[in-house]
Amino acid sequence: MKRILTLLAGICLTASTFAQTDSVKKDNGDTIRVGSMIIIKRGDGNTKDDNQVQITRRYKSKPKNITTNWWIVDLGVNQINDKTNYASSAAQAFAPGLNEESFDLRNGKSINVNIWFFMQRLNVISHVVNLKYGMGLELNNYRYRAPIKYNENPTQVVLIPSSQYTFSKNKLAADYLTVPLMLNFNFTPGKKNNGFGFSAGVSAGFLYSSRQKTITSDQGKQKFKDDFDLRPWKLSYVGELQLGPIKLYGSMATQSMFRKGLDHTPYNIGLRLSNW
Repeated sequence: MKRILTLLAGICLTASTFAQTDSVKKDNGDTIRVGSMIIIKRGDGNTKDDNQVQITRRYKSKPKNITTNWWIVDLGVNQINDKTNYASSAAQAFAPGLNEESFDLRNGKSINVNIWFFMQRLNVISHVVNLKYGMGLELNNYRYRAPIKYNENPTQVVLIPSSQYTFSKNKLAADYLTVPLMLNFNFTPGKKNNGFGFSAGVSAGFLYSSRQKTITSDQGKQKFKDDFDLRPWKLSYVGELQLGPIKLYGSMATQSMFRKGLDHTPYNIGLRLSNW
Protein backbone atom coordinates (compact mmCIF):
# COMPACT_ATOMS: atom_id res chain seq x y z
CA MET A 1 0.00 0.00 0.00
CA LYS A 2 2.85 2.37 0.80
CA ARG A 3 4.34 1.72 -2.65
CA ILE A 4 1.05 2.65 -4.32
CA LEU A 5 0.73 5.88 -2.33
CA THR A 6 4.36 6.73 -3.09
CA LEU A 7 3.73 6.11 -6.80
CA LEU A 8 0.65 8.34 -6.78
CA ALA A 9 2.56 11.11 -5.02
CA GLY A 10 5.30 10.90 -7.65
CA ILE A 11 2.81 11.08 -10.51
CA CYS A 12 1.11 14.14 -9.04
CA LEU A 13 4.43 15.91 -8.38
CA THR A 14 5.66 15.28 -11.92
CA ALA A 15 2.38 16.21 -13.59
CA SER A 16 2.20 19.52 -11.74
CA THR A 17 5.10 20.79 -13.84
CA PHE A 18 3.23 20.46 -17.13
CA ALA A 19 -0.47 19.91 -16.44
CA GLN A 20 -3.09 21.39 -14.19
CA THR A 21 -4.48 19.03 -11.55
CA ASP A 22 -7.78 19.22 -9.79
CA SER A 23 -8.46 17.22 -6.60
CA VAL A 24 -12.00 16.80 -5.35
CA LYS A 25 -13.80 14.53 -2.87
CA LYS A 26 -16.05 11.94 -4.48
CA ASP A 27 -17.68 8.75 -3.18
CA ASN A 28 -15.78 9.00 0.13
CA GLY A 29 -12.46 8.93 -1.81
CA ASP A 30 -9.95 11.15 -3.63
CA THR A 31 -10.12 11.96 -7.34
CA ILE A 32 -7.04 13.34 -9.09
CA ARG A 33 -7.20 14.55 -12.68
CA VAL A 34 -3.93 14.69 -14.67
CA GLY A 35 -4.72 15.84 -18.19
CA SER A 36 -6.97 13.17 -19.68
CA MET A 37 -6.10 10.69 -16.89
CA ILE A 38 -8.37 10.19 -13.85
CA ILE A 39 -6.91 8.53 -10.72
CA ILE A 40 -9.44 7.52 -8.03
CA LYS A 41 -8.52 6.25 -4.57
CA ARG A 42 -11.59 4.71 -2.98
CA GLY A 43 -12.27 4.29 0.73
CA ASP A 44 -10.82 5.93 3.82
CA GLY A 45 -7.97 3.50 4.42
CA ASN A 46 -9.45 1.91 7.56
CA THR A 47 -9.70 -1.55 5.98
CA LYS A 48 -7.73 -3.42 3.35
CA ASP A 49 -10.74 -3.62 1.03
CA ASP A 50 -11.13 0.16 1.10
CA ASN A 51 -7.66 0.84 -0.28
CA GLN A 52 -8.38 0.56 -4.01
CA VAL A 53 -6.90 2.69 -6.82
CA GLN A 54 -8.59 3.02 -10.20
CA ILE A 55 -6.92 4.71 -13.20
CA THR A 56 -9.00 5.66 -16.25
CA ARG A 57 -8.60 7.98 -19.25
CA ARG A 58 -11.01 10.51 -20.69
CA TYR A 59 -11.20 10.79 -24.47
CA LYS A 60 -12.40 13.89 -26.24
CA SER A 61 -15.50 13.37 -28.35
CA LYS A 62 -15.05 13.76 -32.08
CA PRO A 63 -16.56 16.98 -33.48
CA LYS A 64 -19.77 16.52 -35.43
CA ASN A 65 -19.72 16.99 -39.19
CA ILE A 66 -22.87 19.12 -39.02
CA THR A 67 -23.56 21.51 -36.14
CA THR A 68 -26.61 23.77 -35.80
CA ASN A 69 -26.95 27.12 -34.06
CA TRP A 70 -30.53 28.26 -33.37
CA TRP A 71 -31.96 31.79 -33.05
CA ILE A 72 -29.00 34.09 -33.73
CA VAL A 73 -29.46 37.85 -33.31
CA ASP A 74 -27.47 40.65 -34.99
CA LEU A 75 -27.42 44.23 -33.69
CA GLY A 76 -25.83 46.82 -35.96
CA VAL A 77 -26.08 50.06 -37.91
CA ASN A 78 -27.00 50.82 -41.53
CA GLN A 79 -25.28 53.13 -43.97
CA ILE A 80 -25.57 53.95 -47.67
CA ASN A 81 -22.90 54.37 -50.33
CA ASP A 82 -24.44 57.12 -52.47
CA LYS A 83 -23.12 57.23 -56.07
CA THR A 84 -26.16 58.96 -57.58
CA ASN A 85 -25.67 61.53 -60.34
CA TYR A 86 -28.28 64.00 -59.12
CA ALA A 87 -27.91 66.09 -62.29
CA SER A 88 -29.17 63.22 -64.45
CA SER A 89 -32.72 63.16 -65.78
CA ALA A 90 -33.44 59.82 -64.04
CA ALA A 91 -32.43 61.20 -60.65
CA GLN A 92 -34.41 64.41 -61.09
CA ALA A 93 -37.49 62.45 -62.19
CA PHE A 94 -37.31 60.28 -59.06
CA ALA A 95 -36.04 62.89 -56.57
CA PRO A 96 -36.70 66.36 -58.05
CA GLY A 97 -34.56 69.10 -56.50
CA LEU A 98 -32.83 66.75 -54.05
CA ASN A 99 -29.11 66.09 -53.60
CA GLU A 100 -26.81 63.81 -51.60
CA GLU A 101 -27.35 65.77 -48.37
CA SER A 102 -31.09 65.18 -48.63
CA PHE A 103 -30.50 61.48 -47.87
CA ASP A 104 -28.09 61.88 -44.95
CA LEU A 105 -28.81 59.30 -42.25
CA ARG A 106 -28.89 59.62 -38.48
CA ASN A 107 -26.05 57.22 -37.70
CA GLY A 108 -27.12 56.25 -34.19
CA LYS A 109 -30.72 55.61 -35.22
CA SER A 110 -30.33 53.85 -38.57
CA ILE A 111 -30.50 50.39 -37.04
CA ASN A 112 -30.03 46.94 -38.53
CA VAL A 113 -31.45 43.94 -36.65
CA ASN A 114 -31.15 40.44 -38.07
CA ILE A 115 -32.92 37.39 -36.63
CA TRP A 116 -31.56 34.12 -37.98
CA PHE A 117 -33.83 31.12 -37.44
CA PHE A 118 -30.81 28.83 -37.69
CA MET A 119 -27.29 28.54 -39.05
CA GLN A 120 -25.52 25.29 -39.83
CA ARG A 121 -21.84 24.52 -40.24
CA LEU A 122 -20.90 21.59 -42.51
CA ASN A 123 -17.41 20.11 -42.19
CA VAL A 124 -15.40 20.21 -45.44
CA ILE A 125 -11.74 19.83 -44.40
CA SER A 126 -10.79 18.62 -40.89
CA HIS A 127 -13.41 20.87 -39.25
CA VAL A 128 -11.17 23.84 -40.09
CA VAL A 129 -12.76 24.63 -43.45
CA ASN A 130 -16.56 24.50 -43.32
CA LEU A 131 -19.61 25.47 -45.34
CA LYS A 132 -21.91 27.75 -43.35
CA TYR A 133 -25.50 28.54 -44.31
CA GLY A 134 -28.83 29.48 -42.73
CA MET A 135 -32.06 31.44 -43.03
CA GLY A 136 -33.47 34.49 -41.30
CA LEU A 137 -34.90 38.01 -41.41
CA GLU A 138 -32.99 41.21 -42.11
CA LEU A 139 -34.71 44.28 -40.63
CA ASN A 140 -33.29 47.59 -41.89
CA ASN A 141 -34.21 51.09 -40.74
CA TYR A 142 -32.91 54.20 -42.52
CA ARG A 143 -33.52 57.33 -40.42
CA TYR A 144 -33.30 60.51 -42.48
CA ARG A 145 -32.16 63.89 -41.19
CA ALA A 146 -34.00 65.89 -43.86
CA PRO A 147 -37.84 66.07 -44.07
CA ILE A 148 -38.17 63.92 -47.21
CA LYS A 149 -41.26 61.94 -48.10
CA TYR A 150 -41.89 59.09 -50.54
CA ASN A 151 -44.98 59.60 -52.70
CA GLU A 152 -46.84 56.94 -54.67
CA ASN A 153 -48.14 56.85 -58.27
CA PRO A 154 -45.66 57.82 -59.51
CA THR A 155 -43.05 57.02 -56.90
CA GLN A 156 -41.10 60.15 -56.06
CA VAL A 157 -39.06 61.47 -53.18
CA VAL A 158 -39.89 65.06 -52.30
CA LEU A 159 -38.60 67.53 -49.74
CA ILE A 160 -41.26 68.94 -47.41
CA PRO A 161 -40.80 72.68 -46.70
CA SER A 162 -40.37 73.49 -43.01
CA SER A 163 -43.13 76.08 -43.35
CA GLN A 164 -45.63 73.30 -44.15
CA TYR A 165 -44.89 71.02 -41.16
CA THR A 166 -41.90 69.61 -39.30
CA PHE A 167 -40.71 66.05 -38.85
CA SER A 168 -39.71 64.61 -35.50
CA LYS A 169 -39.23 61.12 -36.97
CA ASN A 170 -38.69 59.99 -40.53
CA LYS A 171 -37.52 56.51 -41.50
CA LEU A 172 -37.65 54.08 -44.40
CA ALA A 173 -37.88 50.40 -43.40
CA ALA A 174 -36.92 47.52 -45.71
CA ASP A 175 -37.20 43.93 -44.45
CA TYR A 176 -35.89 40.83 -46.24
CA LEU A 177 -36.16 37.07 -45.92
CA THR A 178 -32.52 36.13 -46.42
CA VAL A 179 -30.42 33.02 -47.01
CA PRO A 180 -26.63 33.39 -46.48
CA LEU A 181 -23.99 31.00 -47.83
CA MET A 182 -20.42 31.34 -46.54
CA LEU A 183 -17.07 29.57 -46.45
CA ASN A 184 -16.06 29.32 -42.79
CA PHE A 185 -12.51 29.00 -41.44
CA ASN A 186 -12.45 27.77 -37.84
CA PHE A 187 -8.95 27.93 -36.31
CA THR A 188 -10.03 26.26 -33.05
CA PRO A 189 -12.13 23.27 -34.15
CA GLY A 190 -11.95 21.64 -30.73
CA LYS A 191 -13.83 24.49 -29.06
CA LYS A 192 -17.60 24.62 -29.19
CA ASN A 193 -17.76 28.24 -28.01
CA ASN A 194 -15.45 31.25 -27.96
CA GLY A 195 -13.25 30.05 -30.81
CA PHE A 196 -11.36 32.02 -33.43
CA GLY A 197 -12.12 32.24 -37.15
CA PHE A 198 -13.89 34.08 -39.93
CA SER A 199 -16.43 33.51 -42.71
CA ALA A 200 -17.01 35.12 -46.10
CA GLY A 201 -19.63 34.60 -48.78
CA VAL A 202 -22.87 35.92 -50.26
CA SER A 203 -26.53 36.19 -49.33
CA ALA A 204 -29.80 36.47 -51.24
CA GLY A 205 -32.71 38.37 -49.71
CA PHE A 206 -36.34 38.78 -50.79
CA LEU A 207 -38.09 42.05 -49.89
CA TYR A 208 -41.26 41.03 -48.05
CA SER A 209 -42.08 44.37 -46.37
CA SER A 210 -41.23 48.04 -46.92
CA ARG A 211 -42.74 51.19 -45.46
CA GLN A 212 -42.09 54.78 -44.49
CA LYS A 213 -42.94 55.87 -40.97
CA THR A 214 -43.15 59.55 -40.05
CA ILE A 215 -44.12 61.67 -37.07
CA THR A 216 -44.98 65.25 -38.02
CA SER A 217 -46.21 68.32 -36.16
CA ASP A 218 -49.63 68.46 -37.82
CA GLN A 219 -50.42 64.84 -38.79
CA GLY A 220 -48.82 62.93 -35.92
CA LYS A 221 -47.70 59.35 -36.54
CA GLN A 222 -48.23 57.92 -40.03
CA LYS A 223 -47.14 54.77 -41.81
CA PHE A 224 -47.12 54.35 -45.59
CA LYS A 225 -46.70 50.84 -47.06
CA ASP A 226 -45.35 50.53 -50.59
CA ASP A 227 -42.36 49.09 -52.44
CA PHE A 228 -41.14 52.66 -53.27
CA ASP A 229 -39.40 51.19 -56.34
CA LEU A 230 -37.08 49.15 -54.14
CA ARG A 231 -35.59 46.07 -55.77
CA PRO A 232 -37.49 42.91 -54.78
CA TRP A 233 -34.22 40.98 -54.45
CA LYS A 234 -31.02 41.97 -52.68
CA LEU A 235 -27.73 40.19 -53.33
CA SER A 236 -24.99 41.00 -50.83
CA TYR A 237 -21.44 40.18 -49.88
CA VAL A 238 -21.43 38.99 -46.27
CA GLY A 239 -18.77 38.21 -43.70
CA GLU A 240 -18.23 37.54 -40.02
CA LEU A 241 -15.28 37.56 -37.62
CA GLN A 242 -15.07 35.56 -34.39
CA LEU A 243 -12.54 36.66 -31.76
CA GLY A 244 -13.29 34.48 -28.76
CA PRO A 245 -16.53 35.71 -27.17
CA ILE A 246 -16.72 38.69 -29.58
CA LYS A 247 -18.44 38.04 -32.90
CA LEU A 248 -18.78 40.71 -35.61
CA TYR A 249 -20.70 40.68 -38.89
CA GLY A 250 -20.91 42.82 -41.99
CA SER A 251 -22.90 42.98 -45.22
CA MET A 252 -22.77 45.08 -48.38
CA ALA A 253 -25.23 44.90 -51.29
CA THR A 254 -23.93 44.35 -54.80
CA GLN A 255 -26.09 47.11 -56.31
CA SER A 256 -28.47 49.96 -55.51
CA MET A 257 -31.47 49.22 -53.33
CA PHE A 258 -33.65 51.21 -55.80
CA ARG A 259 -34.59 50.04 -59.28
CA LYS A 260 -34.28 53.49 -60.83
CA GLY A 261 -33.31 57.09 -60.15
CA LEU A 262 -31.09 56.65 -57.09
CA ASP A 263 -27.82 54.74 -56.82
CA HIS A 264 -27.90 53.90 -53.09
CA THR A 265 -25.92 50.78 -52.13
CA PRO A 266 -26.69 49.78 -48.52
CA TYR A 267 -24.23 48.20 -46.11
CA ASN A 268 -24.20 47.40 -42.40
CA ILE A 269 -21.91 46.26 -39.61
CA GLY A 270 -22.51 45.17 -36.04
CA LEU A 271 -22.32 42.63 -33.23
CA ARG A 272 -23.51 39.03 -33.57
CA LEU A 273 -25.00 37.20 -30.59
CA SER A 274 -24.49 33.47 -31.16
CA ASN A 275 -22.76 30.36 -29.81
CA TRP A 276 -20.26 30.17 -32.69
